[in-house]
Amino acid sequence: VRWMMYWIVFALFMATETFTDLLISWFPFYYEVKMAFVLWLLSPYTRGASLLYRRLVHPTLTRKEKDIDTFLIRTRERSYEMMLHCGKRGLNLAATAAAQAAAKSQGALAGRLRSFSMQDLRLIPDE
Repeated sequence: VRWMMYWIVFALFMATETFTDLLISWFPFYYEVKMAFVLWLLSPYTRGASLLYRRLVHPTLTRKEKDIDTFLIRTRERSYEMMLHCGKRGLNLAATAAAQAAAKSQGALAGRLRSFSMQDLRLIPDE
């Protein structure tokens, strides 16, 4: 559980740090403070990740639990519908490609069969 809390807090930190890094990286000792913060999160003595998770992340997730569940259900339904739509479209494209290939090869087959004239067939000895 401790590692789960750490990785969730660290992921949130990395996501926000991506944007804030552009704005505040010019402050003196910015990178040292950032490294100290990560060590504070990681340290088993300070338990910074547990503290932040229990005070900020968990209450926010608890308040938004119904919204998150609704979003996940809606996303699952949409993804199922999208898979069906893409599957049908893919099968239609494959069927069209197969029909076009068959139509093109049929013309080549007819030309090949025409090359066997009656004269060619008379040359085959009768037994």
